[in-house]
Amino acid sequence: MQKIKSISLYVLCLVIALASSFIFISCGKDDNKIRLNEVTHSIFYAPLYAAYNLGFFEDEGLEVTIESATGSDASMTALLSGSADIVLVGPETVVYAEGTKDQPVIFGQLTQRDGSFFVSRDKIEDFSLDMLKGTTIIAGRKGGMPAMVLQYIIEQAGMTIGTDTASGQVNLRTDVSFPMIGSEFVTSGCEFCTLFEPTATNLQKEGNGYVLDAVGDFSGNVPYTCFATKQSFLKDKGEQAEKFLKAVYRGYQYISTQSSDKAAEALAPSFSGMTNEELKIAVEQYIAIDAWCSSPAMTEESFDKMMEIINSTTEETQYSSTFEKLVDNSIANKIA
Repeated sequence: MQKIKSISLYVLCLVIALASSFIFISCGKDDNKIRLNEVTHSIFYAPLYAAYNLGFFEDEGLEVTIESATGSDASMTALLSGSADIVLVGPETVVYAEGTKDQPVIFGQLTQRDGSFFVSRDKIEDFSLDMLKGTTIIAGRKGGMPAMVLQYIIEQAGMTIGTDTASGQVNLRTDVSFPMIGSEFVTSGCEFCTLFEPTATNLQKEGNGYVLDAVGDFSGNVPYTCFATKQSFLKDKGEQAEKFLKAVYRGYQYISTQSSDKAAEALAPSFSGMTNEELKIAVEQYIAIDAWCSSPAMTEESFDKMMEIINSTTEETQYSSTFEKLVDNSIANKIA
């Protein structure tokens, strides 16, 4: 009887040990899982997809899943609700979320220029900003970076935003959700809109408009898209955040140093609806405007320009967010 008890105790201890090991291994695996929520799916974020498709995340021991949202506000909701670990969003979203519990912070920057393109209903050979006078342009969601940057460059060019197009005002529509801009442009009769790739090229392929110059040609450098996460994630999983940013930075190095053909091949699995030639052209367009950051660290100067754009285009609220409070460059500086 005593022998049976001893064997039973041994078996119980063995089961507990195995279970503990399993739990430990499972926790370790979960620690390396990162759920990324991106504001939209665009070639504008090419370094991210290059890192994903070329296995750079796996090289860092990470298992990354990417989910696309319908705008920065939806991505931030995913982060705050706990359904995403990291978000790729316009940095203005972090400003709007200031003061929330477990404050979101920017820990890496991906793009440094507006990545959308002017799209016109009629073919235009030599586009200039003054052609927007007396027209309606769909700019996306009010308070979003695309709409604010567009308003900023229009006003900087000396034009007036308003609905009196007969007098030369520019009717800037900010009542259309981000994913609906293309379809609204097709059905509304508006003269212009702004779209990202691949939506812009696909709309032109369908005969519904013409892709013109990049908005980034007129906006200059501005922190446009960044990686943000909760402060608790940086504290508890800083190593994973560093590995994540390191893989994306490696993706940037690949895209910026390889031929556009090679870059297109790396992006192809993420854009099944586009040919390699179309991907190649889009990559070349973004390289031409210097869209991607050579360093993932956001500068205070660019943060201040973003705040200028936000406050100059927002009538209801003036924001006083500071670089020190919303940006954590500790990982980005280490990488670059």
